[in-house]
Amino acid sequence: MTRTVQTLTGPAAWRHETGATLRLAWPLILSNLTMALIGATDVLMLGWLGARELAGATLGFNLAMSCAIFCMGLITASAPMMASEIGRMAHSVRDVRRTFRQAIWAAVSVIVPFWFLLWNTEQILVSFGQQPDLARIAGTYISAYMWSVLPFLGFIILRNFVSALEQPVWALVVSVIGVLANALFNYALIFGNFGVPAFGVAGAGIGSVMTNVLMFASMALVVMLHPRFRRYRLFGRFWRSDWQRFRALWKLGLPIGITMGLEGSVFGIAALLMGLINAESVAAHAIALQLASLTFMVPMGLGQAATVRVGIQYGRRDHPGIARAGWVSFVLGTGFMAAMALVLLLAPEFLIGLFIDADAPGNAKVATLAVSFLAIAAIFQIVDGAQVVGAGMLRGLHDTTVPMIFALMGYWFIGIGVGAGLAFWQGWEGVGVWVGLASGLGIVAVLMLARWSMRARLGLLPNP
Repeated sequence: MTRTVQTLTGPAAWRHETGATLRLAWPLILSNLTMALIGATDVLMLGWLGARELAGATLGFNLAMSCAIFCMGLITASAPMMASEIGRMAHSVRDVRRTFRQAIWAAVSVIVPFWFLLWNTEQILVSFGQQPDLARIAGTYISAYMWSVLPFLGFIILRNFVSALEQPVWALVVSVIGVLANALFNYALIFGNFGVPAFGVAGAGIGSVMTNVLMFASMALVVMLHPRFRRYRLFGRFWRSDWQRFRALWKLGLPIGITMGLEGSVFGIAALLMGLINAESVAAHAIALQLASLTFMVPMGLGQAATVRVGIQYGRRDHPGIARAGWVSFVLGTGFMAAMALVLLLAPEFLIGLFIDADAPGNAKVATLAVSFLAIAAIFQIVDGAQVVGAGMLRGLHDTTVPMIFALMGYWFIGIGVGAGLAFWQGWEGVGVWVGLASGLGIVAVLMLARWSMRARLGLLPNP
């Protein structure tokens, strides 16, 4: 008889879990990177259009992403829910279909008020003191871009579905298509190539709509046609309500949305604090944060994999399996970030040289500051990886409310509070901001790990 996952014990079980986690995580990591590439393509081509156009569109994009991040957090709840339903096996096809349906309903319900907000982008930015001409450019861009958020959320929900079935490579394939399509659409619509009128800034927004519709439609075709997915009939009986499941998704997803919003906004506030110090600190901060953000894609993907793997074992009520799924992802994530921390410590000048000419007289101060920031970022890397994987592990247990409180305490009260205090009261300037960020993330990581370690005593495990 072929051994099943449940019969594996000892080192064999750990090897199996490591392989399963890596197979699930690498497409998610690369898919996250492709999402970043799509944004980088927008920035690149808007930069070709002009500095003011880029500045205005960036203002609008930051507002839109604040909305999108919250919405993404809400629908992220569909991942552990579907994974647990697949793990339970009984009625899994019906339950997964209903969860998918309610996730789409949740996306539609939450996007409508955000559409109203984004439609008034120009007025909002002017009320916050932004230059009227930049606010007008932002409004023009967002009036088109805002319609891309809903199909993007639909794509994310479909990605959660294929990930719950441990087949995320399809999301990666579609994401790569999205990168290429976005570049083509932008090139045509912004500048008026291939016989298309030049729409300027609005063209970038239209290109984003077309790209996200294409990605959603492509993923929809995959799940409707692929033999592994089509038996779920995800789009069948789409009008049927399931209010209990809808409420459960909101209960699980709302704290995730708030947590992701807190995490995203803390880095925006950190940039504002740097701006109060000097321009060189802002530039050095941008370089250090860009390097940290790039490596962050790996533990973020491992955290997403942890949510699925822990969620599947949660559905099976397999307590040893839950432990293995969580610890494997945690060790892989923190181990990778520890290796990246060594790179930051051993080769800061080389890494900074990828962004600026450190030998140029005007860049000397920026380079010096960036080196000092990267020294702290080495510690930042490890705790950031630990907290994001830890959050993914707890989401697999359907535990999101207390981690949200951890995030509020760590990101804002400690991260921003300590950072601002050290920067301005103690005179540490930009280094103080980075010490604050690292301290806040470290506290969150410790709290997440402590809660995971006490999961049985806290009643987070299913009845065996």
